[in-house]
Amino acid sequence: MTARTVLQQADITRALTRIAHEILESNASHDGASSRIVLLGIPTRGVLLARRLGAILEQLAPGAAEVGALDVTMYRDDLARQPTRTPSPSSVPSDGIDGKTVVLVDDVLYSGRTVRAALDALSDLGRPRAVRLAALIDRGHRELPIRADFVGKNLPTSQTQRIYVKLLESDGQDLVAVFDEEDQG
Repeated sequence: MTARTVLQQADITRALTRIAHEILESNASHDGASSRIVLLGIPTRGVLLARRLGAILEQLAPGAAEVGALDVTMYRDDLARQPTRTPSPSSVPSDGIDGKTVVLVDDVLYSGRTVRAALDALSDLGRPRAVRLAALIDRGHRELPIRADFVGKNLPTSQTQRIYVKLLESDGQDLVAVFDEEDQG
């Protein structure tokens, strides 16, 4: 399989640091007050990225953000076409998400269907003040009117290409690569 590396560890760290700064800046209201931020990662790698963003935010503004996970498996509209995946538990702050700014975190934004499922799942948990979306990679090809508020890298791709995000915690290395589907075999 021939892959082209587009981000390495330092690039991913830099992108997440920039996203963390953007989250803080966008969360400050005109009167200077900020609401609590809840980062909810979408399994699997979105959860890992949310934890990293949470650690960066803790350094920048201690106590500004809480981190959790939002499993969207049972809210997907493409379960019949996707490989079966065991749902993982969602975890939200003990005081919920009502009145807070929720930032959904995912590794790759593609069709928008995962985000749509996340919005449905989120509505079952409460009513946040605002919902934002952070994606490490935005590859285009949206099927729904959804866009990310915070993007690590816009990476236009063709429909025949795939994006692989590897993270140290789950894959032993930090890497984002693009390859053509024909190259898989």
